[in-house]
Amino acid sequence: MIHPSYVELMKVINENVEEGEEPVVNSRYSVVCATAKRARQIIDGAETLVYAPDKEKPLSIAVNEMNAGELRILTDEEALAQREEIDAERARVAACEAENKEEIEE
Repeated sequence: MIHPSYVELMKVINENVEEGEEPVVNSRYSVVCATAKRARQIIDGAETLVYAPDKEKPLSIAVNEMNAGELRILTDEEALAQREEIDAERARVAACEAENKEEIEE
Protein backbone atom coordinates (compact mmCIF):
# COMPACT_ATOMS: atom_id res chain seq x y z
CA MET A 1 0.00 0.00 0.00
CA ILE A 2 1.24 3.45 -0.88
CA HIS A 3 1.64 5.81 2.03
CA PRO A 4 0.38 8.45 2.04
CA SER A 5 -2.62 7.39 -0.03
CA TYR A 6 -4.02 9.43 -2.89
CA VAL A 7 -6.97 10.34 -0.71
CA GLU A 8 -4.65 11.71 2.00
CA LEU A 9 -2.66 13.70 -0.56
CA MET A 10 -5.83 15.15 -2.05
CA LYS A 11 -6.91 16.26 1.44
CA VAL A 12 -3.56 18.00 1.99
CA ILE A 13 -3.78 19.76 -1.38
CA ASN A 14 -7.36 20.90 -0.84
CA GLU A 15 -7.10 21.79 2.86
CA ASN A 16 -7.10 25.57 2.25
CA VAL A 17 -10.13 25.51 -0.05
CA GLU A 18 -13.06 27.41 1.40
CA GLU A 19 -16.39 25.62 1.70
CA GLY A 20 -18.38 26.05 -1.48
CA GLU A 21 -15.27 26.57 -3.63
CA GLU A 22 -14.23 23.96 -6.13
CA PRO A 23 -11.31 21.85 -4.89
CA VAL A 24 -7.92 22.39 -6.50
CA VAL A 25 -7.61 18.65 -7.10
CA ASN A 26 -10.45 16.20 -7.42
CA SER A 27 -8.76 13.29 -9.18
CA ARG A 28 -5.83 10.97 -8.64
CA TYR A 29 -4.59 11.86 -12.11
CA SER A 30 -3.76 15.41 -11.00
CA VAL A 31 -1.79 14.10 -8.03
CA VAL A 32 0.12 11.64 -10.23
CA CYS A 33 0.94 14.31 -12.84
CA ALA A 34 2.11 16.82 -10.23
CA THR A 35 4.34 14.38 -8.38
CA ALA A 36 5.79 13.00 -11.64
CA LYS A 37 6.61 16.52 -12.82
CA ARG A 38 8.27 17.34 -9.50
CA ALA A 39 10.21 14.05 -9.58
CA ARG A 40 11.60 15.01 -13.00
CA GLN A 41 12.67 18.39 -11.58
CA ILE A 42 14.48 16.60 -8.74
CA ILE A 43 16.17 14.25 -11.22
CA ASP A 44 17.31 17.32 -13.16
CA GLY A 45 18.98 18.70 -10.03
CA ALA A 46 16.34 20.79 -8.24
CA GLU A 47 16.80 21.15 -4.49
CA THR A 48 14.46 19.05 -2.38
CA LEU A 49 11.94 20.89 -0.20
CA VAL A 50 11.94 18.27 2.58
CA TYR A 51 14.59 16.08 4.16
CA ALA A 52 15.40 13.16 1.88
CA PRO A 53 17.78 10.32 2.74
CA ASP A 54 20.49 9.74 0.13
CA LYS A 55 18.94 6.66 -1.45
CA GLU A 56 15.33 7.87 -1.53
CA LYS A 57 13.81 7.85 -4.99
CA PRO A 58 12.78 11.15 -6.63
CA LEU A 59 9.11 10.16 -6.80
CA SER A 60 9.08 9.33 -3.09
CA ILE A 61 10.64 12.71 -2.36
CA ALA A 62 8.00 14.45 -4.48
CA VAL A 63 5.19 12.62 -2.67
CA ASN A 64 6.71 13.56 0.70
CA GLU A 65 6.98 17.21 -0.41
CA MET A 66 3.31 17.21 -1.39
CA ASN A 67 2.28 15.50 1.85
CA ALA A 68 4.25 18.08 3.87
CA GLY A 69 2.44 20.91 2.08
CA GLU A 70 5.64 22.15 0.43
CA LEU A 71 4.47 21.34 -3.09
CA ARG A 72 1.38 23.04 -4.47
CA ILE A 73 -0.77 22.35 -7.48
CA LEU A 74 -1.82 25.66 -8.99
CA THR A 75 -5.29 26.41 -10.26
CA ASP A 76 -5.53 27.46 -13.90
CA GLU A 77 -5.86 31.10 -12.83
CA GLU A 78 -2.82 30.92 -10.54
CA ALA A 79 -0.75 29.25 -13.25
CA LEU A 80 -1.71 31.92 -15.79
CA ALA A 81 -0.89 34.73 -13.35
CA GLN A 82 2.46 33.12 -12.53
CA ARG A 83 3.31 32.76 -16.23
CA GLU A 84 2.43 36.41 -16.82
CA GLU A 85 4.67 37.48 -13.91
CA ILE A 86 7.55 35.40 -15.26
CA ASP A 87 7.10 36.82 -18.77
CA ALA A 88 7.04 40.38 -17.41
CA GLU A 89 10.19 39.74 -15.38
CA ARG A 90 11.95 38.28 -18.42
CA ALA A 91 10.99 41.36 -20.43
CA ARG A 92 12.41 43.63 -17.68
CA VAL A 93 15.65 41.65 -17.58
CA ALA A 94 15.98 41.74 -21.38
CA ALA A 95 15.42 45.53 -21.37
CA CYS A 96 18.08 46.00 -18.66
CA GLU A 97 20.55 43.82 -20.56
CA ALA A 98 19.96 45.76 -23.77
CA GLU A 99 20.43 49.05 -21.90
CA ASN A 100 23.66 47.82 -20.30
CA LYS A 101 24.95 46.61 -23.66
CA GLU A 102 24.31 50.04 -25.18
CA GLU A 103 26.17 51.74 -22.32
CA ILE A 104 29.17 49.42 -22.72
CA GLU A 105 29.34 50.03 -26.46
CA GLU A 106 29.41 53.84 -25.99
